[in-house]
Amino acid sequence: MEGHERPVAHVSCLYPEILALIFSYLDVRDKGRAAQVCAAWREAAYHKSVWRGVEAKLHLRRSNPSLFQSLVQRGIRRVQVLSLRRSLRDVVQGIPNIESLNLIGCYNLTDMWLTQAFVQDVLTLTVLNLSMCKQITDSSLRKISEHLKNLEVLDLGGCSNITNTGLLLVAWGLRKLKSLNLRSCRHVSDAGIGYLAGLSSDIAEGTLSIEHLGLQDCQRLTDDGLRHLSVGLHNLKSINLSFCASVTDSGLKHLARMGSLRELNLRSCDSVSDVGLAYLAENNSRVTVLDVSFCDKVGDQGLLHISQGLFNLRSLSLNACPISDEGLGRIARTLTDLRTLNIGQCSRITDKGLSLVSEHLHRLLCIDLYGCTNITTVGLEKVMQLPQLSVLNLGLWQKR
Repeated sequence: MEGHERPVAHVSCLYPEILALIFSYLDVRDKGRAAQVCAAWREAAYHKSVWRGVEAKLHLRRSNPSLFQSLVQRGIRRVQVLSLRRSLRDVVQGIPNIESLNLIGCYNLTDMWLTQAFVQDVLTLTVLNLSMCKQITDSSLRKISEHLKNLEVLDLGGCSNITNTGLLLVAWGLRKLKSLNLRSCRHVSDAGIGYLAGLSSDIAEGTLSIEHLGLQDCQRLTDDGLRHLSVGLHNLKSINLSFCASVTDSGLKHLARMGSLRELNLRSCDSVSDVGLAYLAENNSRVTVLDVSFCDKVGDQGLLHISQGLFNLRSLSLNACPISDEGLGRIARTLTDLRTLNIGQCSRITDKGLSLVSEHLHRLLCIDLYGCTNITTVGLEKVMQLPQLSVLNLGLWQKR
């Protein structure tokens, strides 16, 4: 009826709270674009709920105080610095409640810049990523340990100038640390691990709350370091020892005693053999994720040990290990709850082994058959019938 027409609904009629809820589902770039539409949208887009959990990615090239004011107004507390030409002090002082600072790949970052940034306590910062900041030394760890007391995650991967002295400083100051990555810190040795484990409690109490420890490619680490871990780090859940050439079966004997350990990466640990897996199995290790890929001393006998003791395994990686259908069958018949199986480049595996997998591993979600040149379409078709399989990697598989 004329004169009684219903008003046309328009997005501009929505309450700011509703707009903010809608904007929260946009990606970061579109959030910014929405704020430029009009004053009402800008007000809604600057609501802190819109930016919850967002990490700002910045190029620090010139002074820009208004940038940090804008970030604080939106409640952004997580920052990644993509390139660095100015002091980090601007970030730390500009965002007083910063929670996460990611500096991965800032190759020109020096101890001096970090020292200038952390001149007082920053108790809100819980995550610091210095991966591939190759100029960083123990001097920076002194400042970090002194002023970042609540740090829970520290990534020093590729910081090749870090030594055992730096780990002593970490063990002294960062008692709340839960995750530490020391990948390719080649000056770190067993003594440094001992500091973390609190074995020098008269100097440093240690980082006894650590749950995740990355020691990939730490070439000076030996079985003694693993003994230190087993004595002091009772909360450790995952450890990456890949490419640690000096770790042997004796080291696994120490790890087998760690009841909290759930994830163990031994990829390319050349001295690990079937005997080490026997140690894990004998102690009824509760490991759920195990990677022994490229360990050429791990064969069917090792799989027998696994099948007799590691009943909690959900993910097993055996890429390039000299295993056969016989060993694979033992795993398939026993570890029926396995979700991930990586046997790429295991050239002795044939359709017989795949038949056993399809017959017993009904809960398998992912299988890697990359480079398994002795399988055919017969075995492949059986694997593809697994009811829950969602990922199948064939790679270099050749149809015959």
